[in-house]
Amino acid sequence: MSYERYYSVHKTLTKDVVHKKVSGVCGGIAKHYELPRLAVRIAAVVSLFTFPVVTGVAYIVAAILLPTRK
Repeated sequence: MSYERYYSVHKTLTKDVVHKKVSGVCGGIAKHYELPRLAVRIAAVVSLFTFPVVTGVAYIVAAILLPTRK
């Protein structure tokens, strides 16, 4: 007997160009983790004020490296 794990859902983190405000990073994160877009954007703004350099660099890197959803 062989037991193989089969995953039917292959989700990838992508930018959401439909619901984007700046580059679509927050919308893509919200869609991937099934969270409200507004909550992710508020968390991003709060972390931008709390940790401006780290959040700014992480957002720019994510905007460059994340693929666009087709």
